[in-house]
Amino acid sequence: MQGSLVRVAPHRFSSRWTTWSLACVLLGLSACSTTVFDNEKVNYKSDSRAKPVSLEVPPDLSQLSRDSRYAMPGGSVSAASLEQEKRTAAGVTAPAAIADVRIERSGTQRWLVVQRPADRVWPIVREFWLENGFTFTTEQPSTGLLETDWAENRAKLPQDFLRRTLGKVLDGMYSTGERDKYRIRVESVARDTTEIIISHRGMTEAYGDSSKMTTAWQPRPSDPSLEVEFLRRLMIKLGGAVEQANQAAAEPVAAAATLVSVTDKLQVIQYVEGFDVAWRRVGVALDRTGFTVEDRDRNQGLYFVRYVEKPDPEKQGFFNRLLNRTSDPEGPVRYRILLTREGTGSRISVLNSNGEPDTSAPTQRILKLLIDELK
Repeated sequence: MQGSLVRVAPHRFSSRWTTWSLACVLLGLSACSTTVFDNEKVNYKSDSRAKPVSLEVPPDLSQLSRDSRYAMPGGSVSAASLEQEKRTAAGVTAPAAIADVRIERSGTQRWLVVQRPADRVWPIVREFWLENGFTFTTEQPSTGLLETDWAENRAKLPQDFLRRTLGKVLDGMYSTGERDKYRIRVESVARDTTEIIISHRGMTEAYGDSSKMTTAWQPRPSDPSLEVEFLRRLMIKLGGAVEQANQAAAEPVAAAATLVSVTDKLQVIQYVEGFDVAWRRVGVALDRTGFTVEDRDRNQGLYFVRYVEKPDPEKQGFFNRLLNRTSDPEGPVRYRILLTREGTGSRISVLNSNGEPDTSAPTQRILKLLIDELK
């Protein structure tokens, strides 16, 4: 039936029957065709009118405080001044050169390198995410950090004939059951060189118990392909050629990271890439896995992070919590992630809050989370 031509002769039916006939034709065609017409990988714009979904997340996924020093001052704005601001912004967001932006890669990770100062890159990056239908929960120009709110990728919805035809009417009835958010770091690595790193985090809606009466949002693995797609689009936004962006986004062979034992209990990660790449990849791994990075010291190779131990589901029943309070999860614990140069590669260690080697069970789990992201 797909591809067949249906003709309706005019003036042979009343308007009421014609309406019903057309409806039946549409329903018939939708049953025979499940072709996906939309080839876009991401589409968050169509859901921008909906209110952001407030997702319950563990304490270690809490947001960094917003820096009020960069809030837009209040007051009225004249049309003339607004037009002048638009012209000024246009001069920043439409660079003439296309050779000053490239995508670099290591394993499954990509990042952008732009031969411009960070203060020129920041407004372009911010405008890019707004154009793609996102709002921000964190904006920190002083530290180069942007974080979007949770949003739904409507490109994952099936684009059958009926939904494509009546999409505006039925769009609210469709949902993917997934939400995404992105953390963007705009980092100045030299006077006229800026790196842009994008990390994805996802949540999925799942039934809370066997009765399937309620649902709850649960973390799902990060999707590197979404990160690559936004890097590709951002490269084009920054003036890069489409062909170059597509070629740079091709999948490479993953770099190797291995867990080695220093002593009977102490383990570290050996990474084949040098310090600069390792520093970047560890930063993205921490963002992907939900750590709260309180501070960074690139010169010392240190990330200062907070980690919350996830509770054991088997010990979280009501009576267990009532009778045995020791089963409650502990609060955030501070750790240091240390990167050191080792030949042509790097070594990654987890230290306690005092900067001493740590062999506890949470440290082993942190190492496992990092090595899973660095593969």
